[in-house]
Amino acid sequence: MHTLKTQNSKLKTQNSLGDPFLVIEDVSKIYPTPDGPATVLEGVNLTVYEGEFVCLIGHSGCGKSTLLNMVAGFGTPTTGEVRLQTRRITKPGPDRMMVFQNYSLLPWMSAFDNVYLGIDSVYPNKSKSEKKAIARSHLNLVGLTESADKKPSQLSGGMKQRVAIARALAIQPQVLILDEPFGALDAITREELQEELLKIWREHQVTVLMITHDIDEALFLADRVVMMTNGPAAHIGDVLEIPFPRPREREHIMEDPTYYELRNYALEFLFSRFAHP
Repeated sequence: MHTLKTQNSKLKTQNSLGDPFLVIEDVSKIYPTPDGPATVLEGVNLTVYEGEFVCLIGHSGCGKSTLLNMVAGFGTPTTGEVRLQTRRITKPGPDRMMVFQNYSLLPWMSAFDNVYLGIDSVYPNKSKSEKKAIARSHLNLVGLTESADKKPSQLSGGMKQRVAIARALAIQPQVLILDEPFGALDAITREELQEELLKIWREHQVTVLMITHDIDEALFLADRVVMMTNGPAAHIGDVLEIPFPRPREREHIMEDPTYYELRNYALEFLFSRFAHP
């Protein structure tokens, strides 16, 4: 039987991945409350290598979004630090772009203008024609060339998320941060966007951190699946290395006995070892 590679056994494989790219070191996050300090995260350590696709899973309230917000620079650790290429992250920057579940598009702007706005902010020295070309090419990348002039209210949920992904990628970030990006979509659209995301990831070679509650989604997309314990004082309980070669075909993966071994391990972690009471 295949032997699972978890956090305890993965260290021997890291030498082949190069130097650490994104480092989360001894990170804790504590919020003041009327009842005293509330520790959301405690002692979180994770090293991500350039070009990796890493998924985080865990129950609601375990601090996944809090952790990714600190990578994005929207929040700072109470203790510890987050570093990208040895530089400490203290604020948002164009080297890290985040895509949210609720799309976060400006409703009065067209799909094109939503993408163009970010490019215009990050590249003030580029000509208008250059910036328009970048916007058009990234809308084409996600299959929305013909919908460029439509406003968000005229787009389906899947199309809105495509715009959000195009907007994030258009400024060429080093890290793409995805917070449950497909959670509000129907099953068919979700699978379509998973396939598109993998294609874009391969072409852009961007490092991806993604939150999902869907174990099957994590196993299909990720190089590693980071499993969080429950809060309060949540931390990383285990890390699964996903052995399936790339490019991946969903049908082939689901025919592999290893897939179900990994899936059962993750289910046991979430619903037995760290089940909500």
